[in-house]
Formats: sequence, C-alpha cells, structure tokens
Amino acid sequence: MPRCSVSRYSVCSIFLPDFMSRYLFGRVIQSILLLAGVLVLVFFMVRLTGDPASLMVARDATPEQREAARVALGFDRPVALQLADFIGGALVGDFGRSLRYSRPATTLILERLPATVELATTALLFSILLGVPVGLIAGVRPGTVWDWLGRTIGLLGQTIPSFWLALMLIIVFAVNLRILPSFGRETWEVCCGLRLPTNTIILPAFALSVFTMGQLVRFTRSAVLEVRSEDYVRTARSKGLSDGLLYRRHILRNVAIPLISILGVQFGYLLSGSIYIETIFSWPGLGNLLAEAVGNRDFALVQALAFFSSLVVILLNLLTDIAYAFADPRIRYGR
Repeated sequence: MPRCSVSRYSVCSIFLPDFMSRYLFGRVIQSILLLAGVLVLVFFMVRLTGDPASLMVARDATPEQREAARVALGFDRPVALQLADFIGGALVGDFGRSLRYSRPATTLILERLPATVELATTALLFSILLGVPVGLIAGVRPGTVWDWLGRTIGLLGQTIPSFWLALMLIIVFAVNLRILPSFGRETWEVCCGLRLPTNTIILPAFALSVFTMGQLVRFTRSAVLEVRSEDYVRTARSKGLSDGLLYRRHILRNVAIPLISILGVQFGYLLSGSIYIETIFSWPGLGNLLAEAVGNRDFALVQALAFFSSLVVILLNLLTDIAYAFADPRIRYGR
C-alpha cells in the first residue's frame, strides 16, 4: 500500500508509491531549472542574429527613424530589464507580440499546433506499424533474407536525408504518377466537429517517419536477438510453449520496455524537428512558422517556439520515465 504520510510528497503519494513520488519531485525540480536555463539561453542567442528594429523600417531609413523603432519596440532598454520582462511574461504564457504578424506569439503557436501534432502522430504511427514488425521478423529469423531486408531498411532509414527523400517522393508520386498531392494540408469532418487528415498528409508523414522507422527496425532486431538467448526463453521453449505464445509473452513484453524510451524521445523529435518537411510540403505547422520567424528575426515568436519545443521534450522525457516504472515493476527509482 502507498504511504500517505504528511510531507512534501504527500499529494503524489495518494496516487503513486513513495519511491515514485520522490522521483517525480526531483524530476519536476530539474525540469523547472532546465526550462529556466532554456529561457535565458534563447533570450540571448536570438539577439545575436541582429537588430529586429531594422526590419520594421525601410532600407533607406535614417538613423533617427531606426532609433525611434527601437524605442517603440522596447529594445533601447537595458538587457536585464528586457530579460526580466521576458521571463515574467513567460510564466503567464505571454511571450509578446510577433513582429511580423502583429499578433500574440502564443496565439500563433496554438493555431499551428494541431497541424504539427497531426503530422508527428501520423509519422509515429508509420514508424511503429512498419518499423517494429520488420525488426521483429529480422530478429526472429537471423541470417535469412528477412534479416538482410531489416538491416537494409534500418541502415537506409538512418542515413537518407529527410529533405532529399521528401523531394524524391514529390517527384515520383506527385509529379510523375500524380496520385498524391505535393503540398498543403486538407482535412475532412467525420462527425461532431472531429476532422481527420486527407491524403495530403501521406507524403510529409512518411518522409518524416523514415529516420524513426530505421531506428525502430535496428533496435527491435537487436533487442529480439538478445532476448532470444536468455535462459527464461530457452526454459519456456523447452516446456513446449508454442512460438506465438513464446514471442508474445516473453520476448515482445521485454522488448517493449526499452521501446518506450525510444518512442518518447522520437515523438519529441518529430514534434520539434519537422521544420524541413513542413517547409518543403508547405505544411502549416510549427516548423514552417519557425522558419518564417527565424528568417524575419521575429524575436518574440522565436523565443516562444524555442520554449514550447523545450517544454514538449522535457514533458515527454518525464512521461517516458514514469511509463518505465509502470511497464516494468522491477524498476525502483530513488532507491
């Protein structure tokens, strides 16, 4: 039974074991400190790109006009005050107004977020549905043509540049075969306001999923080969357990535990690393928005996007560690 003593962990201890409460408390503190460091780092790094006030005036503007723009934008104040205002606004979700769109940066992110989540989720599904079965078959049948196919897919998936693959997919399926659209995002309403993507998502999602797919193939294959040689697997086989039951009960369950870590990290990569894919396919997501913000030195928007990406990655890592403990009862954090 979980201990529910009155302490700094008492709120979490109602729902989680004491060891998990201690671990979560420590991880939350680490995450807060890490996010604070990210805020400070992003604040100073974006200012190395130049003066954004120069983008708000004409190229032939006089020095007085440029200085007036800097004063209007607040860039004439001391850096320490700008940093304090930025951190204070970030705590309440206010990252300022976009210089390009003249709208709150948070609003722009929330508008583009569904498209990026849609693309990343579809890419992750492609990776799992194609990568895990191929890696499993390659690990079950080492030395066969299936093993060679799995190793080839894993190698190509992690070596082919995603932007080059995206261009090749457009040339083959959109230009030559004309069976899939090459750019844009379309959805259709199923019912009750629920909208699902059309075939416009196939090419960008597949191009984005190839790297993760290759990693899943290679990891699943190596994990299956390692687990197959364990003593408990040989014992189960000697007892007459069928191959299907053996792989389902003993091999797959043990392979799935480390897969949780890979999927958590890769989903964060898919959410924040789709800038090239979204730009090539004109996908209206956060990656495309980031490319526009960097090109226009939109300080407020770049800072907001960097903080949001860091927050997503940190939260996914935390959820992955929690899922570890529930997937494998042998894991005991903080002991």
